[in-house]
Amino acid sequence: MVARKASFAAAADELGSSVAYVSKRIRLLEEALSVRLLQRTTRRVVVTEEGERVFHWAERILDEVDQLLQEVAITKGSPRGSLRISTSFGFGRNIVAPMISNMVARYPALQVRLEVFDRIVDVATEGFDVDVRVGDDIAPHLIARRLATNHRVLCAAPSYVAKRGTPRTLVDLAGHDCLVIKERDHPFGVWRLRSASRVGGPEEVAKVTGPLSTNNGEIAVQWAVDGRGIILRSMWDVGLLLRAGKLVQVLPDYQQEANVWAVYPSRLTTSAKVRVCVEYLQGCFDALDLVGHSTPG
Repeated sequence: MVARKASFAAAADELGSSVAYVSKRIRLLEEALSVRLLQRTTRRVVVTEEGERVFHWAERILDEVDQLLQEVAITKGSPRGSLRISTSFGFGRNIVAPMISNMVARYPALQVRLEVFDRIVDVATEGFDVDVRVGDDIAPHLIARRLATNHRVLCAAPSYVAKRGTPRTLVDLAGHDCLVIKERDHPFGVWRLRSASRVGGPEEVAKVTGPLSTNNGEIAVQWAVDGRGIILRSMWDVGLLLRAGKLVQVLPDYQQEANVWAVYPSRLTTSAKVRVCVEYLQGCFDALDLVGHSTPG
């Protein structure tokens, strides 16, 4: 802790101990190892070369002890420890958050911090254990498990179609008001779709514009319901609206793959609690009707 904080006072505050106690424990460790671990000045604490080696060994040992405790806890059916999970705003609020609530109810020794973003999260560098992601654009250095099959569709309100007509081709979209979203993996103003009737066919690109744009998908969906334009949105988000007739599909032959993934920086075998989390989410999505949002407890 002193090495991380570069301060005896900050380390003591973090540990809930006194500076004198922390200083004494460091001194006893230095005496036991017969090396100087820290260089102390009036302004800062600097880790020595030997201290760096000890620090990295200590981290490795503590990680292995933590993993042992996790594995033992798993065998008892009670995973424990802290988990940082990230996801996107609307999907997180409507789909992921209820799953996490149920997971913690089942495994009360877990402490979960769920954070939502309107951008792609780099789980490795930002310190997240799992990112629950909609979209198939995943960096090759990350590991991912597909949790659910999903796709995005083009749709609009019946009032918009009655007023502006129905596009017949992707090229026709250029003459329509399109509700553009800058959200996570959405390239702004560029919709990439495939024809469902042409299996293995090429991806086609439509460049779209409109008087309204946003970085929030829920806002764009409401604008679409209000008759303001055409939207490209996941079935999990618009399925109920399509069923209710508040939206209708346009160009129904076209769709965009947008599967749901659990993305994590290292293999599940290295972390029992992450493995339990991903497997629990997998079970939830297996039982979930994404269109109907029926999430089991």
